[in-house]
Amino acid sequence: MTRRHQRSRVRGRSLALLVALGVTAGATLAGTVPADAATPAGTATQVAAGVSYRQYDLRGAAGTARAHVLDVDLANPRVRLGLLYPGAVASRAPLSALADRQGAVAGVNGDFFDISEAQHPGVEATGSSVGPAVANGRALKGAVPDAQRFGPPPPPGTNTRAVVGVGTDGRARLDSLTLDGWYAAAGRRLPLGGVNQYALPENSVGAYTSDWGGVSRRRAACGTDVARAGACTTRTYEVTLRRGRVVSASAAPGGGAVAVGTTVLLGREAGARRLRRLVAGQRVTVHYALRSASRSAYAFAVGGYPLLSGGEPLSGLDASRSAVRTAVGIAAGGRRVFLLALDGAAAYRRGLTVAEVAAALRDLGAGEGFSLDGGGSSTLVARRPGAARVAVRNHPSDGSERPVPNGIGVFTR
Repeated sequence: MTRRHQRSRVRGRSLALLVALGVTAGATLAGTVPADAATPAGTATQVAAGVSYRQYDLRGAAGTARAHVLDVDLANPRVRLGLLYPGAVASRAPLSALADRQGAVAGVNGDFFDISEAQHPGVEATGSSVGPAVANGRALKGAVPDAQRFGPPPPPGTNTRAVVGVGTDGRARLDSLTLDGWYAAAGRRLPLGGVNQYALPENSVGAYTSDWGGVSRRRAACGTDVARAGACTTRTYEVTLRRGRVVSASAAPGGGAVAVGTTVLLGREAGARRLRRLVAGQRVTVHYALRSASRSAYAFAVGGYPLLSGGEPLSGLDASRSAVRTAVGIAAGGRRVFLLALDGAAAYRRGLTVAEVAAALRDLGAGEGFSLDGGGSSTLVARRPGAARVAVRNHPSDGSERPVPNGIGVFTR
């Protein structure tokens, strides 16, 4: 069988559109809640120049799902994508509030995040995202260890360093961002195991800056390199640096906002022993950056996991568990982006499998696909004609917007 015929058969098994032109969206099935009663199903409406929105129904293994899609033309010089976030890594807010605060005309929710710490009684969930994050060309955080990922299992062979982003060349792409960081004292340079992360590798030292926020850093010393639910270690040590010098130390992880110009180094196990050698007044230099596998420089990037590569679904995508999901598709050499969020209203809440989402992105024309957080986090917002604020276009499955740590914003000039 030729490759062309194989692809044709795969497409034939992909999701069937249930679009009936002339029938108002939200009224295709009896008992559904209209998502936008003024928009015919599948008909695109302009949000801004280079940005359009539409919704349509898909037939999945578990039933009917409703897709809400933003079509973003990055070839338009007046259009760009950027990271939506509350100003701190360990903080959350509703997507609509993030979009309005930063002046975005549309957007979707972003990465999976640390939403619960039921396995660690007395430890505060940080609300921080799993993967790397870049905002306005600046690295905000690194990726937590693979075993400390929060969320459903990703496809085989993927890791927490995976990102979708837009390079300084204006093109969207999938990539991997690895932390390149160190601290140096007394002529010795030692590696950093993390930057502004809710979980650190065992025996490592992590750096926390003003980008972290005011949440306790205790969670960073919990779990292991093989188990997210692993116990919290008490072998910790924390050193505070101000203007590059040691000003204080503590045997336990602290909390409260980290001031601008201040860096907190937190060590666990062997990392804690190394930090104990530092003394008050000692000069310590800290450096970190996120290095991309493609050697690209990023204007913005957010974590998740890949679904499509070169127009083909990744092997091992789950085809059994249906859920409400959010995803990104990339087409036209990175000059066109689809932001997709499923509807969480009762009639559609069964959603799609990961494999079905990959098929839906490919049917839109995407050659690359990427999964973001789903379930109650899945949210798509966009301004209506003449409006100064965004409106939620899908129905979040929690019944209202779930506060999230980040998202992808669509901005126009």
